[in-house]
Amino acid sequence: MKAMLNLNSPKSICVYCASSDAISQDFFAVANELGAAIARADYTLIYGGGEIGLMGELARSVHSRDGRVVGVIPEFLRRPGISYESADELIVTVDMRERKAIMESRADAFIALPGGFGTLEEMLEIITLKQLGIINKPMVFLNTGGFYNGLNQVFEHIFDHNFAKPRYRELYHFAQDVTEAMEHIESYEAPMLGEKWL
Repeated sequence: MKAMLNLNSPKSICVYCASSDAISQDFFAVANELGAAIARADYTLIYGGGEIGLMGELARSVHSRDGRVVGVIPEFLRRPGISYESADELIVTVDMRERKAIMESRADAFIALPGGFGTLEEMLEIITLKQLGIINKPMVFLNTGGFYNGLNQVFEHIFDHNFAKPRYRELYHFAQDVTEAMEHIESYEAPMLGEKWL
């Protein structure tokens, strides 16, 4: 039996992650675990629409537990062996920019599994939108095996040199496991950060 949603809980979670199969099986295990948690909580998965790498593992995990999967994929990537045609809803976009805009608008929360440049770029855009006050949705880096430790150090370097205000640490959360990631999203209260320019 699926858990009941809290009134203030998100109804959809966007997950950014790798589309590579050439990575450690440890990452696949965490993608599977996250998919199970999303389905168990009765959230809709919003993701990049792929069937390979962590993307595919995540989507299949959600589906295997009767969860709902919405894939968003640019037209040039929709081809056999790449796109997850089994998605409950597969949105085909003109380009990457439209893809990101749709994923952001359809999501109530964001999680990054380990990933490459694309995953990083997508999450940094969400941080920027939060910093500007355009959105205020929870976002989590799932720090499997310390994968995002280096990124956290880069963020701290930015704060140390006054390129961002210390209060912007509240824009994101580094979680050590799936349980912590989901708990952060469930209990999230939007911080009052004030005007960026002051």
